[in-house]
Amino acid sequence: MMIKITEAAMNKLKEMAVNREQTPRIDAEVAGGCGMTVKFSIVFDEPRRNDLCIEMDGIQIRLDRFTKRYLDEETQIDYSDEQGFLVGESFASSACSIEFD
Repeated sequence: MMIKITEAAMNKLKEMAVNREQTPRIDAEVAGGCGMTVKFSIVFDEPRRNDLCIEMDGIQIRLDRFTKRYLDEETQIDYSDEQGFLVGESFASSACSIEFD
């Protein structure tokens, strides 16, 4: 797995890390049941014991194993004032399985 961070995102992460005592984390929000959507975001919270830690340019970014399962092999993090942090590509699955006995 490779994380790429744009210059705009790195500058914002550094700015926010100075102002907070919490660590940035890539978080996956999964919704749905039959037809699932996954949306990625950056949240700031306390480090967790089993987090995976990626360090880039002096910034530590954490993620848990649940989130890692959904990330692409190469994930980009970008930032814009209008949309905030943009993490990878969110996706939706319309797959449903129904079992008949």
